[in-house]
Amino acid sequence: MSGELSPTIRHLIDQLQKLPGIGQKSAERIAYHILRLPREEALGLAEAIRRVKEDVRYCRICYNLAEGELCSICSDPGRDCRLLCVVEQHRDLFAIEQTGVYRGLYHVLLGRIAPLEGIGPEHLTIDALIRRVREGRFEEIIMATNPTVEGDGTALYIAKELNDWPGRITRLARGLTTGSVIEHANREMLTDALKGRQSL
Repeated sequence: MSGELSPTIRHLIDQLQKLPGIGQKSAERIAYHILRLPREEALGLAEAIRRVKEDVRYCRICYNLAEGELCSICSDPGRDCRLLCVVEQHRDLFAIEQTGVYRGLYHVLLGRIAPLEGIGPEHLTIDALIRRVREGRFEEIIMATNPTVEGDGTALYIAKELNDWPGRITRLARGLTTGSVIEHANREMLTDALKGRQSL
């Protein structure tokens, strides 16, 4: 049938649909947009995707995104090594960094404990976090997991694992409403939450 899409275009649409938040119509629009791009721009996009997959990895210390052994935060001698902020995802780290208020270090869990989804502590970087805290010189651990049932559960699990650690464990203040997601919070909300953090 003459109106059918070519296999190559169909394949591109199918791949685009696998992206979060991209449905059939959006995938078709993006595919046709790519077709209209000048060759250099389209191939530049493909090269950017290839480089991300080949060059970006997890920082060996904090699991932030990095292009070398260490991320830019772990390799920054100006950071406050007494503070460690624990977040679920890289997007949360970026959101907190944008406030400009926090100058300590981070640890990215790569998720949260969610038993109904089959995600336990062993699927996250919790063991690495516990080792890092016990071997480090931190004075305060800031639990910046999302204020959801799973995020709170993850924070409490980590606090229990560190119950004999002599430092202070705090939680972001509830300027973040229960059920909200850190990456969607505005700068002012995150600033208030960081400044008003509470003991866990």
